[in-house]
Amino acid sequence: MLYLYHAEAGRPQLTLSGDEHRYIFKVRRHKTDDMLYLRNLEDGLLHRYTIDFIDKRSATLSLRESTALEIKASKPLHIGWCIIDPKSIEKVLPSLNEMGVGKITFIYCKRSQKSFKPDFKRLEKILLNSSQQSGRSVMMELEMGEDLKSFLEKYPQSKLLNFSENNFISNSEIETIVIGCEGGFHEEEVALFASENIVGFDTPLILKSESAACAAASRLLL
Repeated sequence: MLYLYHAEAGRPQLTLSGDEHRYIFKVRRHKTDDMLYLRNLEDGLLHRYTIDFIDKRSATLSLRESTALEIKASKPLHIGWCIIDPKSIEKVLPSLNEMGVGKITFIYCKRSQKSFKPDFKRLEKILLNSSQQSGRSVMMELEMGEDLKSFLEKYPQSKLLNFSENNFISNSEIETIVIGCEGGFHEEEVALFASENIVGFDTPLILKSESAACAAASRLLL
């Protein structure tokens, strides 16, 4: 873990309790006078604290230094992701976060199962844990979209990841890409995109939705 997230990081003094206290002092075995790094994931600063006092339920920290240190991808990537099983999303979300995806908009596409509903609180907790481990200094944004048509109206520069023989995805200037759900896109959804805005992978293999999301992110960001 490269830092600990705390919403109030940056204040002159902080008190750790609950899960934060348990992880730092029972799992990581820190002690009085040790140094800790904290972020609030809002100001781009890395805050250095020392541990002043520890008891069985809480600990008091004092701020020693705040340094501007942003760690994020070199360029933005926004994924419009047609809803799939939330369990599958949760499995790959840490990887997408580590690669530097800036934003994910979940969309109920025509072939998405309407019973699937992302738990944003759970996803944000996964992102926090991933960011602490990877060092990422800015939280990934999450939002819901009504359908693919309204998403495209809001983000007209979007590319559609689908089967394409002539326009293979590469490390290019794509900033927004739409990933389909299991079963792919309905023909009415494909028709929303001009042919030059439909991209694909140079492979005969069929990728699952979560595999396609990771493959696109790695190709465009790394």
